[in-house]
Amino acid sequence: MVSVTRAVFGDLPSGAGTVEKFQLQSDVLKVDIISWGCTITALEVKDRQGRASDVVLGFAELEGYLQKQPYFGAVVGRVANRIAKGTFTVDGKEYKLAVNNGPNSLHGGVRGFDKVVWTPQVLSNGVQFSRISPDGEEGYPGELKVWVTYTLDGGELMVNYRAQASQTTPVNLTNHSYFNLAGQGSPNIYDHEVTIEADAFLPVDETLIPTGEVAPVQGTAFDLRKPVELGKHLQEFRIHGFDHNFCLKGSKDKHFCARVHHAGSGRVLEVYTTQPGVQFYTGNFLDGTLKGKSGAVYPKHSGFCLETQSWPDAVNQPHFPPVLLRPGEEYDHTTWFKFSVA
Repeated sequence: MVSVTRAVFGDLPSGAGTVEKFQLQSDVLKVDIISWGCTITALEVKDRQGRASDVVLGFAELEGYLQKQPYFGAVVGRVANRIAKGTFTVDGKEYKLAVNNGPNSLHGGVRGFDKVVWTPQVLSNGVQFSRISPDGEEGYPGELKVWVTYTLDGGELMVNYRAQASQTTPVNLTNHSYFNLAGQGSPNIYDHEVTIEADAFLPVDETLIPTGEVAPVQGTAFDLRKPVELGKHLQEFRIHGFDHNFCLKGSKDKHFCARVHHAGSGRVLEVYTTQPGVQFYTGNFLDGTLKGKSGAVYPKHSGFCLETQSWPDAVNQPHFPPVLLRPGEEYDHTTWFKFSVA
């Protein structure tokens, strides 16, 4: 049994509208999602003692989300991740996007899908958000109709993304939640045990754009096919963290992506998806300057993201799985976040 409640979360400045909050609750999970950027603002899950903690980073009030912040909990698009030099060509025409991350375009541009109010519709076990991204928004071609649906079933949160385009355009949608299974506000994620079901990853250049190589994980720091304790693993391989795409099995069906276990609390997160990749990010750019919920600060490595998606810069790399959506086709992907205790 799932209950869905609706409330006002806050008002945008200059009378630009009201942001609502939707709380989805089952016997295992309680999830808060707001209409600003389809953002997950809280996710409460019990530990092995039955004590609930909020395991996502974020803010208690709308103002937190309106400031410059690293996409906490939001849906990012029209194209998640990086596009090299903010340019791509479709059917012989070159498109130029805002460059907002070094020399590249990141997460849809200056005002991506995370920085707009979506139209909500309450469902019996969740909420569906929709919007129309106009032709030319952030430099992308064609109008794009988008639906993002969150539904809850016991300990599983399902996120479905659908889109239809009036012109051929790249589309790549994901959720950018930062998790800490010890509870948000815990200082780091070093005691988390991580598994990612990927035989290959994408090496990147100094601006974090894939070089084009699809490299085997075997014998590298990126071999997470068996569980590794994150802190020890980073030390052993002398790396500063992960911000890389892992190449999942090529199936369009639901497949296992990742598992994270926090031994201290017993909490387990398993991720399943229909997507071809997952960006594993360990909060390398968090620096402790943002004040989060309950007075928490978020230093480097205090949260991790598992952003299921198409591969970064795929629009410019023809041997990557395709990201172009053509008129008459439908973009349709689902990711499942399954919480349990072990």
